[in-house]
Amino acid sequence: MTIDQISIFVENRPGRLAEVAEVLSAAGVDLRAMSIADTADFGILRVIVDEPARALEALRAAECVVSVTQVLAVSLADKPGSLAAVLRLLADGGVSIEYLYAFITREKGNAYVVFRLEDNDRAAAVLAAGGVEILGPEQVYKL
Repeated sequence: MTIDQISIFVENRPGRLAEVAEVLSAAGVDLRAMSIADTADFGILRVIVDEPARALEALRAAECVVSVTQVLAVSLADKPGSLAAVLRLLADGGVSIEYLYAFITREKGNAYVVFRLEDNDRAAAVLAAGGVEILGPEQVYKL
């Protein structure tokens, strides 16, 4: 069960992130999670939003360079060791992690992590067998 992550190419210049955020805001799209990786000249802004199709339409209309990647989102108990346990499950299951980032919600007691993995299906099977709750689009987009 994967969710859509939108990656947006952003030039590394003052105001560019604000412009992207304004495009999403004007389209009525709400951010659920975000991460940015940068170099001296550009960055890749990765976002999880409540309405991916609407976000893509707005970003493309604003001539942003975008792509969609399937990622897994999991729910963890918000306590020490929870992430370590999930990472151990993936390692023992032979699943490589390309990157991950966490996000917060209004729900207390849980933490949420988005994983970009080499094999989503294999990772989902490993995590489910380990008792980890994998979140679907209907859960993440409404958080």
